[in-house]
Amino acid sequence: MNTRDTGLSVQLPLSSSVRPLCFKNPVLTASGTFGYGLELMPYMDLNTLGGIVVKGLSLKPRCGNPLPRIAETASGMLNAVGLQNDGVDAFINEKLPLLPWRETPIIANLYATTPEDFAELALRLSGEEGVAALEVNISCPNVRQGGLLFGQDPKLAAGVVAAVKGHAGKTPVIVKLSPNVTDIAAIASAVEDAGADAISCINTLSGMAVDIRSRRPKLANVIGGLSGPAIKPVALRCVWQVCQAVSIPVIGVGGIASAQDVLEFLLVGAHAVEIGCATFSRPDAAARIAEELPALCRELGISDLNAFRGSLKV
Repeated sequence: MNTRDTGLSVQLPLSSSVRPLCFKNPVLTASGTFGYGLELMPYMDLNTLGGIVVKGLSLKPRCGNPLPRIAETASGMLNAVGLQNDGVDAFINEKLPLLPWRETPIIANLYATTPEDFAELALRLSGEEGVAALEVNISCPNVRQGGLLFGQDPKLAAGVVAAVKGHAGKTPVIVKLSPNVTDIAAIASAVEDAGADAISCINTLSGMAVDIRSRRPKLANVIGGLSGPAIKPVALRCVWQVCQAVSIPVIGVGGIASAQDVLEFLLVGAHAVEIGCATFSRPDAAARIAEELPALCRELGISDLNAFRGSLKV
């Protein structure tokens, strides 16, 4: 089914100070699971997606962590890839021109360890016509605070958002929240107050796996990020709490592997979702879910996603 003509388009209600952000359907890809998008072209028509969030981009190329850096777990996977990427210049010059940005919004994910580097990334990427929005990964170590993650402290998170907003111009800024905090709603409120145009949540949960035979960790980094169906209940809870705490749009991420999962996240208040770990087991997962969503909506009598969104009865 052609998802372009199903009436499931989504327009995020952003402030008038930034460009509108519209998706032909609410199914996007999650950063770190879809490469730059180009790698998945043999498996699907990228234009069936609502949007593409590319892998995290740093100012300079990163090699990532040593191998092994992926381990399968029950109902999910651990990864400690370490944000390997070719750097922002390679993305702008070699990747972005090949992506279908005229048809499908391309969202650049930002990785840095200082507010100044986040600001520089925002300045470089917001000037590119093919970049529809910026997604700020605040699950990053702040080198000035001894490795404390930006996303674990409301003031640090707000500082990153202010730095990015100050250099993003009219490009919308989405802030991706970590679940590895005591109160995710407090972080959400802080980034909203700092000027975030939207929020995506959640990033991976911290976890580890060990091998009893070798008596060694399964990841060279020891600790990695847990993703997949195992984290969906946590992601749903976080999205629901964040939607109660802020007035800006929220994009749900975490364990989404079916059209039903998509509707669950919309039911608790999300405007859109990002498909992540499911891509590793089926490369065309995001496109398949987008194609199945209209039929499920018809089956459930959902003719207006705006009316359905946030209609959970509690």
